[in-house]
Amino acid sequence: PRLFNRTADMSGTNGQVFLLYCESLAPVATMIQERHPDKIQLVETKWERFPDGFPNIRFDAEGMERARNGASVCFLSSMCDPGDIFEQLCAIYSLPEHHLPNIRVILPWFSTGTMDRVESFGEVASAKSLAKLISATPKGRSGPVTFSIFDIHALQEQFFFEDSVLVELNSAIPILKSRLASLEDRGNIAICYPNDGAHKRFKGFFSEYTSIVCGKERDLHDPLKRVVKVKEGNAIGRHCVIIDDLVQSGGTLMQCAIALKEAGAAKTSCYVTHGIFPDNAWTKFTDGEGKDLITKFWVTDSMPAVASAVDGKDPFEVLSLAPLIAQLMIAGDLQTNFSDMKTNLDRSNLLKSIFREFDAAGAGTISRDELILLMATLAQDEAIKIVVEQFSGERHSAVRYERS
Repeated sequence: PRLFNRTADMSGTNGQVFLLYCESLAPVATMIQERHPDKIQLVETKWERFPDGFPNIRFDAEGMERARNGASVCFLSSMCDPGDIFEQLCAIYSLPEHHLPNIRVILPWFSTGTMDRVESFGEVASAKSLAKLISATPKGRSGPVTFSIFDIHALQEQFFFEDSVLVELNSAIPILKSRLASLEDRGNIAICYPNDGAHKRFKGFFSEYTSIVCGKERDLHDPLKRVVKVKEGNAIGRHCVIIDDLVQSGGTLMQCAIALKEAGAAKTSCYVTHGIFPDNAWTKFTDGEGKDLITKFWVTDSMPAVASAVDGKDPFEVLSLAPLIAQLMIAGDLQTNFSDMKTNLDRSNLLKSIFREFDAAGAGTISRDELILLMATLAQDEAIKIVVEQFSGERHSAVRYERS
């Protein structure tokens, strides 16, 4: 009975993109829906706890029923807090079980990305551990679940994930570029990279801007000390904007700002996609030594708690990921619709090929009713292609094996 119910749910589509979201990213979800109210629908979720502290999660039943007939489903997830990762995985793992179409999980920050290598015996590369947990996500009715991550700390971490999921790397740099274009001194901006790694990674986004590259060098007065210096570029009179994927304590950014000031920069600003700031380290830029050093500090809302804490406090300005996520959802839906049309056409042609092979063989190893049942149980195009190959020549035994 459950199989027939699922088949009925697949019969039509309401053309909508449905958005589920974790509690901490509810404001972002609302902004996303408000940008496309005729295309995106929100599905409410109750995030509660049992008395023993374990998750008690419930998606809105009516919303999930509508989502099953939608064009695609996105889940806006946050794994910023280690205590929430199990809860988020519980919700993510359950999405395919609800037989939802074209599932995409938006994960703004891959939280263990900074621990991506082992430098001494006994250390644990937790980035790979979290990637394995995410890779355990079951496949949906449309195939593997897609995970969209913004500005992952190290690009090679995409290879930590297994082939059971699809990983899509995105960048939040476009929202910064849009903000820079609105500044009065936009013609005097120079993009500064705190190290060679940031330069290699982000320089392609800023080809129209003057570039400055910083790096650490040994202090001439103290060989054991390393200081940040300007290695390439001219900062004199420029509004220098330091770019990086994340910030922890902010020490490197401050050293970079000092080096730029010594090199003649008129003013210095910073941008990071992920403002981690453990132990409220952001306060050094609002009340501490960095208060008069940084003109503007842009962060996104990938870290909801931090974004809420710094919003409205100089020099911070929060740039929401909502426009980029909305664009990603709509673009993904258009691509999905095209892909579904192509897949349906391909499956129709493949089915015709199977029947032609069946008639040509005339061996009667499998009835037409059994063949239709077999086709209904196959979820992937690749499986159908295998059956087509198995029907040709003298491979009827393989068909019987496939049926069993």
